[in-house]
Amino acid sequence: MANSKRDLFIKRRLRVRNKLRKVNAGRMRLSVHRSSKNISVQLIDDVNGTTVASASTLEKGLGLVGKNNVEAATKIGTEIAARAKKAGVTEAYFDRGGFLFHGKVKALADAAREGGLKI
Repeated sequence: MANSKRDLFIKRRLRVRNKLRKVNAGRMRLSVHRSSKNISVQLIDDVNGTTVASASTLEKGLGLVGKNNVEAATKIGTEIAARAKKAGVTEAYFDRGGFLFHGKVKALADAAREGGLKI
């Protein structure tokens, strides 16, 4: 029986998240979600179950509403790095979810690294 694209995505997301849980040494998790129109990222503290910082193309202050391209992902990565630094976070695990690590997701991770966040 063939799996649907959605089933494969969920399997991939759970596989990535379970691997991160095994090697988590008290670090925060940088979780990415990409839709067809927007991209968002959250810095999550799994111990307390809280979101420490977040950034999205849906935020009006960034001027990226409705943009889902590599330039927007780069700007979001830079913004989350600045917000993480403001919250006192310097290290995090990158949780790509079920998304492949290329294109927009890779651009976001590289921009966060350049912004000073150790991934």
